[in-house]
Amino acid sequence: MEFSEELNMLRKTISQFVQKEIAPIAEEMDRADEWPEGLWNKLGELGVLGITVPEKYGGTGLGPVEQSIVTEEIAKYSAAIAVSYAAHSNLCIHNLYHNANEEQRTKYLPGLCAGRLIGALGLTEPGSGSDAVGMSTTARREGDSYILNGSKTFITNGPIADVLIVYAKTDKEKGAHGITAFIVEKDFQGFSVSKRLEKMGNRGSVTGELIFDDCRVPVENVLGEENRGVKVMMSGLDIERVIVSALALGIGEGAFREALKYSQERSQFGKTISNFQLIQAKIADMYTSLEAARLLTYDAANEAAKNNKITLKAAAAILFTAETATKVALEAVQIHGGYGYMLDYPVNRYLRDAKLYEIGAGTSEVRRLIIARELLGVKTF
Repeated sequence: MEFSEELNMLRKTISQFVQKEIAPIAEEMDRADEWPEGLWNKLGELGVLGITVPEKYGGTGLGPVEQSIVTEEIAKYSAAIAVSYAAHSNLCIHNLYHNANEEQRTKYLPGLCAGRLIGALGLTEPGSGSDAVGMSTTARREGDSYILNGSKTFITNGPIADVLIVYAKTDKEKGAHGITAFIVEKDFQGFSVSKRLEKMGNRGSVTGELIFDDCRVPVENVLGEENRGVKVMMSGLDIERVIVSALALGIGEGAFREALKYSQERSQFGKTISNFQLIQAKIADMYTSLEAARLLTYDAANEAAKNNKITLKAAAAILFTAETATKVALEAVQIHGGYGYMLDYPVNRYLRDAKLYEIGAGTSEVRRLIIARELLGVKTF
């Protein structure tokens, strides 16, 4: 796939940053399950946190293709950093900019773009994952505030976030059309983090459960309009799938890189295993699948850049790319043999990381439903 000179320069810049700041710490980050100190500020200085936000708010003024490139390059060495970056830059900042009013943009975006504030999005609940609109968290108007009650779980950056976009039911009778999006600050009365969750992969990216116990949110912190939150949600999910597809692509490329390198170094029966046809077949299949995933991912990103409807293409991209990343990581472990099962080699980390992206941002099963419904013209709501 051909990229412009500007996009290739961006990729080179991000790659150099990743090689210097992320690659050397990726393994230790996974072992310790801790976020690297100072990295948010470094990402802010690099100018990628607000990559889709205009410069007047502290952003870079670029688009979804550029954000996909950044996410992909980071994920080649650390999916954990890539997913926290995506939650901050895409789920929080991108959604906030596109749905906020001028006062909200001015108040929150500069700090988020600089990395002084950390962002997150609260959608998934203990009882509603794939059925996102079946949420139980409620919000009722009380004077000049809304009172939120409920909980959210599996929230990337949740325990450390300063600013969160949170969805709640403001009119239960209206179902999906009774949802409202709110901008919640960590110091709002009634908001707390119940616990940090420990994961098998993407370790170092902080994930947690959030509690809203009569959490008081000012009326001016409604994002968009009351009972119109499903519009914010669905538009956000489409672009999220594109960015997560780029993330999964980066994981697959990282696993492929390690497998290719190992096959040319490991000797058995007097020659490197790259000489064996069964290994060559694996490498050929891995490469071909990743190239197909790349085309799907950037086709969807390009359509998003044109402001075209991307529900179908985004779902297809993340479905194929996420499953490809897991398959490629599995083959990378197989090529490494016994060493692939050891923690000394990074391929086990790529495999543990990859599986999340068949689950998060909508499971593979839900993605197949979305694709079928789009092709058949079946309405969701």
